[in-house]
Amino acid sequence: MNRKLNLAVIDVERGSDYPPPFDAPCRDSERKRLGDAAGLSQFGVNLLRLPPGTWSSQRHWQIASDEFVYVVSGEVVLITDAGEETLGAGDAAGFKAGTSTGITYRTAARRKHWSSRWARDFPATVATTRTST
Repeated sequence: MNRKLNLAVIDVERGSDYPPPFDAPCRDSERKRLGDAAGLSQFGVNLLRLPPGTWSSQRHWQIASDEFVYVVSGEVVLITDAGEETLGAGDAAGFKAGTSTGITYRTAARRKHWSSRWARDFPATVATTRTST
């Protein structure tokens, strides 16, 4: 059985599930749910594209799942309770479940980036990258 995913045929989801006005900074984000396409049910993998000036999400943390991000290309500013840190292509960051440090990723006004986000997911998880369970 072929397990290789054809990224070209995976649907792109645009925007977020946040209600107005909280959705505004995330409206231009694009997400491909790679974990769902692979049939995963306990671990989510998302390919996220953030055009210039776009946020990945509102600040949040995972309650019951770890979160990991790997920047594929471009630059993104990781914002946590500790401040801001720039991540570039090849950089990664991870956050343990239940650690109450709010996180989000944002692009500079003139740059775009691709990142891949992984999170093991449960129905009660507070996250923007949930997969079906």
